[in-house]
Amino acid sequence: MLRYIICLLFLAVPATAQIPAYVGSQTCESCHQDAYDAWATSHHGEAWRLPGPDMLQGAFEGEEFTHDGMTARFFRDGDDYVVDVTEKDGTQTAYTVHSVGGTHPLEHLIFETEPGRLQSFDVAWDVDKKNWFHLYPEQDLPPDDGYHWSGPYKNWNARCAECHATEFEKNYDFQTRSYTSVQSEIGVGCEACHGPGEAHLRQQEGEMPTYTIPLDQYGFSAALTDPQEVMEQCATCHSRREAFGNGNPLPGTSFHDAYSLALLRPGLYEPDGHILDEVYVYGSFRQSKMHEEGVTCVNCHDSHSAQLLLDETETCTQCHSTVGNGDFPTLKLADYDSAEHHFHEEGSEGARCVSCHMPQRRYMGNDDRRDHSFRIPRPDLFAQTSGPDACTDCHSEETPAWAAEVITQWHPGASDRDPGYALDLANARNQPQPLPEMLDHPGLVQATILWLFDGTEDVSAETLAPYLTSSDPVVRSGAMHAARHLPLPDAIDALSTGMQDPRRNVRVSAARAFLQLVPRSGRFLNQSDIRLAYSEVGEMFSNQMDFPEAHLQMGGLALFSRNLRAAVQSFREVVTLDPQNSPAWVVLVRIAYASEGEDAAKSVLEEAFGHIPDDPTLQDLASQL
Repeated sequence: MLRYIICLLFLAVPATAQIPAYVGSQTCESCHQDAYDAWATSHHGEAWRLPGPDMLQGAFEGEEFTHDGMTARFFRDGDDYVVDVTEKDGTQTAYTVHSVGGTHPLEHLIFETEPGRLQSFDVAWDVDKKNWFHLYPEQDLPPDDGYHWSGPYKNWNARCAECHATEFEKNYDFQTRSYTSVQSEIGVGCEACHGPGEAHLRQQEGEMPTYTIPLDQYGFSAALTDPQEVMEQCATCHSRREAFGNGNPLPGTSFHDAYSLALLRPGLYEPDGHILDEVYVYGSFRQSKMHEEGVTCVNCHDSHSAQLLLDETETCTQCHSTVGNGDFPTLKLADYDSAEHHFHEEGSEGARCVSCHMPQRRYMGNDDRRDHSFRIPRPDLFAQTSGPDACTDCHSEETPAWAAEVITQWHPGASDRDPGYALDLANARNQPQPLPEMLDHPGLVQATILWLFDGTEDVSAETLAPYLTSSDPVVRSGAMHAARHLPLPDAIDALSTGMQDPRRNVRVSAARAFLQLVPRSGRFLNQSDIRLAYSEVGEMFSNQMDFPEAHLQMGGLALFSRNLRAAVQSFREVVTLDPQNSPAWVVLVRIAYASEGEDAAKSVLEEAFGHIPDDPTLQDLASQL
């Protein structure tokens, strides 16, 4: 069966439909001047730019920046912006700046290190302070490290460009490990959200064109009239997710057919669901009561400038006030913009709504971003969840217990308030745990708890039924992970059904889970289901061949199928792309020991130590050998 997936990796080509052509944002200007002007100087419009006089103000005047043995010197050569980089191993290369990512608070340099390959340099320009700074100052990385700026994890084609361009296609060639990426427009243009504009233009000229894809009455693939569709269109970039395709999906495509939303897992989110790593808003917003009640991005943000529609306080009080908002009739009516509510001096930092309900975290060195789960601070839950709270963010000298006592004084009975999903989510990380009653929790929380479930406690098809049939594709996807732990006939039935789901994220999750059943139950499985599962994950992996993470998963599937040769090929690709990947080296050592003996294992281990000599897992493995 693994031969089948390998074939798919090279042969899978998604079907294409005749679609209108992309015509460029400037084409929209003459008829939509106000919207165009708002967009042109927005973070979307300036998400990716060619070097020019409107950026990098004060930079490239001969300044030098040194970090951990690396030195970068910035200067101009005619119209070119040049960075002369001396790495900590002594190698020296002068790079001409290919392009610049972002506009504020930092501008990010992008180098073309070989034809078609774009890499994000780790030294960025602080637009306000007008100085260079290192994005990851705690990292100590030689040039051969996978996380070095020239490595696969800082590759612009794979990791960044899809959300900084319009009609982007990555086009990675696995055989040559090279890129021939293309896009119709750098920057997030009008058509990145509305869809290609050719049909709209032809309609305005009196034509009635026909295409093989559905278009709205104005000739666009994304109607953006349904609030959920608007939200999903924003989420294509403003989310932490796994992409299934080769680049931008056609605007209007369901988010769940193009991506799998990252769950609230360790490393990305705090145990109670607060943001931890850079997760880009959508995952946190899906936890909020606002999302549950139908609030979307454009209730607060202008769709073209991306700025708040009102000033900060008015953005909140347009709903949260004594008057309320007729669109959301369940709101409690109260005066929230008052000292009687926030108990801080008027005009102070503590009196701002966002200080308590949208605590911020800093990413990329100087970029502060706010948590969009809009929750009430609960320092009283710290002992049970170890989650952060907005109170001690500001009062850093105090403890959560102090903050909880103060809140109780202000709002008697606050500690008796329903903890919501925080406890269930935090407890789910502490396996073994039975599945809690959680149908009232946000869908992303349900999906995460289902994903964390390890089967230590028995689970029945009846228990999982509400999740397997949920209207939310994220919940159904999470339920597929839990379905592996059902009794075998029920697991096969649930996962076979999941592979027929109308949403691709569910089908992919079902296929992954289904393939894990093969080693212990292959003779009971329908061969057509096995082929379907390999087809589903194979097509996805065919677009992820430049990701070490994808080869780790492929290697795992090969091990499940007991195909050691294919597993070695996959894990070898992992350490080729990321030589410091300890888990891949461990598997390669163990396979060598099992298939060729101790000397072969020691040889692989010696090779691994050449890249990560101080890795404790490898050292432990060496002592075992």
